[in-house]
Amino acid sequence: MKTLRKWATPLTVASFLIMGVTGTLMFFRLETTLGKVVHEWAGWVMLIGVGAHLVLNWRPFTTYLKRPMAAGIMGVGAALLALTFLPIGPGGGNPMIAVLQAVEQADVRTVIALSGQELDAGLAALNEAGFAATGDQPMQALTGGHRGTQFEVINVLFTP
Repeated sequence: MKTLRKWATPLTVASFLIMGVTGTLMFFRLETTLGKVVHEWAGWVMLIGVGAHLVLNWRPFTTYLKRPMAAGIMGVGAALLALTFLPIGPGGGNPMIAVLQAVEQADVRTVIALSGQELDAGLAALNEAGFAATGDQPMQALTGGHRGTQFEVINVLFTP
């Protein structure tokens, strides 16, 4: 436990500093590409630090659950987190899901056209990659409805 104590809190503080500053910049649309990447990875580092910090301070943490105000604040946080998974607000969620669903409903010819390739070249690339494709075939039939296979087809067609 002594080894854990040496790094858990400093790691939590350092990752919180990174998350706080980069998150604030992102809120005001002032982020950089590197800042966004560092923010995302610092989130994982922060999870490790906070997890270790909880292990070290489990007993004091459980006493917070007995205090109405502390339990209420944590409960509101948990409820807000749960709400983030609902597709509400402008656009109703992640637009990439709608794009993938549209690709899944399209025929192979349409997806090849979207990739900027000629039909014959696209079909040849798919056949070379092991997909027995025809232009009129629905993508759903080609991929068997599997999202991973759909990504493989998209990768073949859209990667130069």
